[in-house]
Amino acid sequence: MKILLLGANGQVGWELQRALAPLGEIHCCTRLEADMACPAAVRKVVREIAPQVVVNAAAYTAVDRAETEPERAMLINAETVGELAAEVRRLHGWLVHYSTDYVFDGSKPGYYTEEDLPAPGNVYGRSKLAGEQAIEGAGCRHLTLRTSWVFAARGGNFVRTILRLAREREQLRVIADQVGAPTSAELIADVTALALYRLANDKDLADRASGTYHLVASGETSWHGYARLVVAEAQRHGAELKTTPERVLPISTTEYPLPASRPANSRLDTQKLRNLFGVTLPPWQTQVKRVVSELVWREKT
Repeated sequence: MKILLLGANGQVGWELQRALAPLGEIHCCTRLEADMACPAAVRKVVREIAPQVVVNAAAYTAVDRAETEPERAMLINAETVGELAAEVRRLHGWLVHYSTDYVFDGSKPGYYTEEDLPAPGNVYGRSKLAGEQAIEGAGCRHLTLRTSWVFAARGGNFVRTILRLAREREQLRVIADQVGAPTSAELIADVTALALYRLANDKDLADRASGTYHLVASGETSWHGYARLVVAEAQRHGAELKTTPERVLPISTTEYPLPASRPANSRLDTQKLRNLFGVTLPPWQTQVKRVVSELVWREKT
């Protein structure tokens, strides 16, 4: 299997380099080789490599900045994605693309399924939804994987931010009225690799699998609960912190205003993915604990 990986240096892309390696010949591209802000450059790379699978881990992810850069967000997250999907269709290949809980406004009381109508509440969410729609319109075989609250041991993310702040401040104030599932880049990459392996070895599955899926860790928490676990785990592993889990205080969304609105409910139902591909998704706490352990260990060595 020949795979083209775009966005190879991002949080998810970095883990994909490892997870996809056993599947075949991997061509890893960063923004330097294939800038999603330049559709022609992306088309050129796809045509030169002619892969059987394109895994697109590249995206415009600056949620708040997107409010003032809507054209750039739409270019990277939608227009170029549509061009990419057209190239994949021409090659009769597969496209794996990552989307977000932000395609929903968070007003639903329960878990969102893939059948729920999207209603993004900010520019970033609208650009990601437009990307999903562009893929559907191109008609290529695809796995569009919606995920949420992504973190890893590298890159900028909530876990690393909380650890930094816990070293600097004696008290943290964290939003408690937004709920979702922290999901590790490692889990996303491993499930992607497993899905591609099964598609390559099960024609019946491949014939019916094209579509959109929710991929998040199991369980749910608030940003506040998430932060408390990060601090507690770092403390347990001997990190030198100024704060403690008890001094991570809950606040409301209105007490921490941001340019882009966030969904209060980011809970995604994963039954469709679990049933079709036979995967078990671990509790969100499992990978958070592992990543915190790794980050604390790095500091000590």
